[in-house]
Amino acid sequence: MTKEKTSLKKIKKIALTGGPGGGKSTAAQLFKLEYKDIISLVPEAATILFKGGFPRVDTPFVTQAIQKSIYHVQVNLEDTYANIFPNHTLLCDRGTVDGGGYWPGGHDDFYQTMGTNLDEQLARYDAVIFFETAAAGGFAIDIGNPVRNEDQKKAIEIDLKLKELWSRHPNFIYVKNEASFLQKILAGIKVMDELVKSNGY
Repeated sequence: MTKEKTSLKKIKKIALTGGPGGGKSTAAQLFKLEYKDIISLVPEAATILFKGGFPRVDTPFVTQAIQKSIYHVQVNLEDTYANIFPNHTLLCDRGTVDGGGYWPGGHDDFYQTMGTNLDEQLARYDAVIFFETAAAGGFAIDIGNPVRNEDQKKAIEIDLKLKELWSRHPNFIYVKNEASFLQKILAGIKVMDELVKSNGY
């Protein structure tokens, strides 16, 4: 686990991200059980769309349609949770920056298409916890998520693209892959615990 940059800003919204199969969703669900009265977990927009029937086809047109849809759902999910739970810290299962890592034309084209830029999207979050994909250690990533379709090579490629984007955040924390998945999850939970407690809970 590496905390590459730090900030004293009050932590109200945390982006949990990383390459496919990093363990972020598992860590978030466990953490939510511990702090259900002071944190709210914003679900992953992509999973909502894919489980709802949005086609997942690996062509440029469909990929762009998917990422545009995810972006808008993500923005509205975060804003809705912030309105319903104004006194909670929000844990966001992925964030609006992620689309730049999946966009066929590159991240600059993605943000321009969405009428924004990377700096604006990074500023939506007070902290970022990045879970490196398990594929980086040669481990399987197709367990536990029925809508995932990336292979090991693609997962690592996406992981590197996302890290390059998110690491520009002033409060970026990197949770490296471990031989023990449990130890990695515990490391991620520890970081979340520290961030939430920094608010005086």
